[in-house]
Amino acid sequence: MKKGDFVELEYTGRIKDLNLVFDTTSEKEAKENNIYDARASYGHVIICIGQGHVIKGLDEQLEGKELGKEYHIELSPEQGFGKKNAKLIQLVATSKFIKQKINPMPGLQVNIDGMMGMIRTVSGGRTLVDFNHPLAGKELVYDFKINKIVKDDEEKLKALLKLQFNLKDINVEIKEGNATISLNIKQELPKPVEEKLTEHIKELIPSIKKIEFKAIQDKAKENKLPEKPKENKS
Repeated sequence: MKKGDFVELEYTGRIKDLNLVFDTTSEKEAKENNIYDARASYGHVIICIGQGHVIKGLDEQLEGKELGKEYHIELSPEQGFGKKNAKLIQLVATSKFIKQKINPMPGLQVNIDGMMGMIRTVSGGRTLVDFNHPLAGKELVYDFKINKIVKDDEEKLKALLKLQFNLKDINVEIKEGNATISLNIKQELPKPVEEKLTEHIKELIPSIKKIEFKAIQDKAKENKLPEKPKENKS
């Protein structure tokens, strides 16, 4: 395996000292560890090595590995979600939460000025909020297996778009280097986003020379006629 390879990957990540699963591609593991999400797709993910599609330490460890072999690795905080940053643990006036009709209590996740944090303590008029990632400072372990190297360009393109937009129903077609991408979204992509995404796709899939984006919607819902009100026979 090398940087730039698209691979089909299975993995499970745990917090080392707690042996607690926090991320997995296995539906069985997710259900057994109470982190199952009905909206998520389980089984495997397709990622491009070296592009940060998975956590840094895991991404680096994929290089040079063999297909079909199961691996177990341990990651330091620096290879995972980083060390705890004391500057990101801040005192916030409790009145700020009260104004937003929030009752601050330890363990509650809050959004303060666009930053997600977790309340650690509440004392009088001051609330201590930790804006570090919940897994910052934690040592992690991963079990993973690379099932195959993905060669099909349409499969690569779908995988990139799924990672970018988290959409399940994405239609792509590639003919003679021209790619047509149909996304089930309400409006066209902003030009700067479209241009940046186009550049990124061409860099990772060099055979693609031109890209056309199309926004499609579920017309069945839009065109559904309203039901006639039932007659009151009483």
